[in-house]
Amino acid sequence: MHADPKGVLTGVHFIDGDHACCEGTLAAGARFAAGYPITPSTEVVERFASRIPTIGGIFIQMEDELAASIAIQGAVWGGAKAFTVTSGPGFSLMMEHIGYAAITETPCVFIDVQRGGPSTGLPTLPAQADMMQARWGSHGDYGIVALCPNSPQECFDLAVTAFNLSEEFRVPVMMMLDECVGHMTEKVVIPEAESIAVTPRRYTKRPPAEYRPFEPMVDLVPEMVKAGDGYRFHVTGLTHDERGYPSMHGDTQDRMVRRLQDKLKPLANGRALCETEDLDDAEVVVVSYEITSRVAQRALQAARRQGIRAGKFRLVSAWPFPSARIRELAGRVKAFVVPELNLGQMALEVERAAQGKARTISVSHAGGTVHDPDTILEAILEAAR
Repeated sequence: MHADPKGVLTGVHFIDGDHACCEGTLAAGARFAAGYPITPSTEVVERFASRIPTIGGIFIQMEDELAASIAIQGAVWGGAKAFTVTSGPGFSLMMEHIGYAAITETPCVFIDVQRGGPSTGLPTLPAQADMMQARWGSHGDYGIVALCPNSPQECFDLAVTAFNLSEEFRVPVMMMLDECVGHMTEKVVIPEAESIAVTPRRYTKRPPAEYRPFEPMVDLVPEMVKAGDGYRFHVTGLTHDERGYPSMHGDTQDRMVRRLQDKLKPLANGRALCETEDLDDAEVVVVSYEITSRVAQRALQAARRQGIRAGKFRLVSAWPFPSARIRELAGRVKAFVVPELNLGQMALEVERAAQGKARTISVSHAGGTVHDPDTILEAILEAAR
């Protein structure tokens, strides 16, 4: 392997989703990762550990996932772009520190390669049952971003996007792979570094005497500093004011948590990432994501051949959920069909956003394998009746 001076391994490669994800983190400028081995995500940081010494960075294998999820945040406040990698059981352990990243507005990336659960579950087999945990796993009111690649190419592309969004909005971003996508091997094209858009950290230009670490700018996102630059700043998981100091008042809490959610509103509306097809005349819309979206494609094609006007709505960004897009579709279609490798997690979001204007049919699957396309086709035919 030969990387350019920025660490980008350009060219055409035949690699799996986990390795492609690693290459995306490097292309985005990540120079620190902390993790603990867990199937089926370990390959991401195995590759990072072998690649990072050649381009100037650090990988640390921590004693557990809890330690890994806070180590990356220390690295961020020291000036690095950082991430960690895990799967379901480890993701559960990281929830306290995901909440900490949200309240401290620490830009970082959590890569979750999902497997069957609960508990130890199915370590080597796929599921998509961490979707609600990604959004609501930590306590309190806060916002996160979750991206859902369905191919190794998207594992690379969306890893770059994940870091860019984390820097733009100062928020933890989740990469929600599943075991199939993580271990799937396909062609991945990695462009020259100069053609990859990378969002830099938004460091303040204000002098130390005028800087407040949590004072929102016009887009509700504060500017950052890093340790060693001569600024005094306080980072705490307690409710805090614009100076970062604890403030145990209801009005401070209200302002803070509303802003943590409101700053992400652009991603829920005009900038929601999705892939759509045949929606103009659709009477049934299949909403899917990750590996299930590839299985659903065959069912969509079969439905069209049978004269059913079925359209595709693939969630690329699952959180914030694109409620406005679903609501608009609900006003003109009969039903939504939502296949997923869980017992109906994102189907609940589709149903909520549709507001009773269209049916929502959940095509649930507990994981371990993927859907039979005929099962999804049957749901499409039912929805079209």
